[in-house]
Amino acid sequence: MERGPAHRIRNSRIVVSVFIGLVLMYLLVFMPLPMFIFQPGTADPIKPMVRVKGGDAEEKGAFMLTTVRVSDASITSLLVAMVHPYEDIYFKKDIFKNGENEREYTQRQEIVMQSSQMNAIQAAYRKLNIPFHIQNDGLVVVRTLPGYPAEKELIAGDSIVKINQDPVKSSAELNELMKSKKPGNTIVVTYKRKGEEKAANLTLTALPAEKDANGNVTSERAGLGIVPADVQSIKADQDGKQVKIKAGEIGGPSAGLMFSLEIYNKLTPGDLSKGYRIAGTGTISAKGTVGSIGGIEHKIIAASKAKADIFFAPKDETAEASGGTPARNYSDAKKRADDIHTKMKIVPVGTLDEAIAYLQQLEPKS
Repeated sequence: MERGPAHRIRNSRIVVSVFIGLVLMYLLVFMPLPMFIFQPGTADPIKPMVRVKGGDAEEKGAFMLTTVRVSDASITSLLVAMVHPYEDIYFKKDIFKNGENEREYTQRQEIVMQSSQMNAIQAAYRKLNIPFHIQNDGLVVVRTLPGYPAEKELIAGDSIVKINQDPVKSSAELNELMKSKKPGNTIVVTYKRKGEEKAANLTLTALPAEKDANGNVTSERAGLGIVPADVQSIKADQDGKQVKIKAGEIGGPSAGLMFSLEIYNKLTPGDLSKGYRIAGTGTISAKGTVGSIGGIEHKIIAASKAKADIFFAPKDETAEASGGTPARNYSDAKKRADDIHTKMKIVPVGTLDEAIAYLQQLEPKS
């Protein structure tokens, strides 16, 4: 039987309706906007991330690092975030540095995390008078500058291995090799990307003029146009005290304090946790000073959901101490903790010593 015009029109309307529905779903749910949504992340036990040769494994409680979940905004998630009391919206341009793309931002966070881990290990070693040295392991590309030679071949995350036949393991070595080069020279850059070694011929160009310590403009320099970062590791002079950290894909500097506490616990006899679930946040310097971080209100929620008993928050800082806007980490953490009516105790700390002293005076949890 031949179907009539009415049937064909009805089928056409169904196809058009389905197509429009799919387009609307994409626009509402999947189309990314130039914004990020920040919301509570997780509170993850650090013990599985930190390994110490011959370390003390006793830990009845837990030391936990806290995270902020960052996701691309869609129209739907943006509308939800606008009315949700514990979600924040940021334009990507305010998060990225000038000219930085998302890959380069992620790479920068990885480098900052590596630096945080190094500081955490150093702080614990210094506290326990454990001799150590710093080892250069390589040079990684954090970003490439638009309009310069490296932009054609290199991407964030590439490791530079050699310039011509000269091995490179640090930015100092790279700078020294570049001193003898002039704009217009062609060099062979050997690099690794995802474990695969590659080589590229790149013609150097003049880099922007810089000023030295006296304010004088430096002479013309030839270069690739990259922002490099040294990949380093901390090596204990005694093999039995060596610390290794594997934190997966977590980025940023804010787990420094909690890494140091876990390392200290494993390098000393007994259980520093005393059976408590201890969460927290804060950068740490190689000498053990705790610094302020962003997103602490979200981390309070993550720690409370993970049933933490204690939360270490960086002490409030003045504008002078923080180098700009006053940092109110403890005050913001305490306010959010009061808002959500958590039983978790918020403890302000300014140094690793203060955090350790607080835990040492606690009675073990029954």
